[in-house]
Amino acid sequence: QVQLVESGGGLAQAGGSLGLSCAASGSIFSYNTMGWYRQAPGKQRELVAIITSGGSTNYVDSAKGRFTISRDDAKNTVYLQMNSLKPEDTAVYYCRWTGRGLVYWGQGTQVTVSS
Repeated sequence: QVQLVESGGGLAQAGGSLGLSCAASGSIFSYNTMGWYRQAPGKQRELVAIITSGGSTNYVDSAKGRFTISRDDAKNTVYLQMNSLKPEDTAVYYCRWTGRGLVYWGQGTQVTVSS
């Protein structure tokens, strides 16, 4: 079992920045992928960014150049730095941990960007 605790998020103006963090605890495997997904009202949950234990990253096109995902394996924590925020970034952001075929989700944190 893996527990994920998210922090950060909140309210920002368009063009501003916010940072998210997600700390994992429990049965952490060395080889895993951590990532951020988001779900806006009335829309499906979508991938924002993921990072593997090897450091490889992948971003949704709308996040490229604005968001940066990183991880600190000593702290079992993944971060998402969001810059140049847009109103369309408004959503609940979820942390996800995958390893050995198992998938765990965080509880979600609200990000609201005002125009």
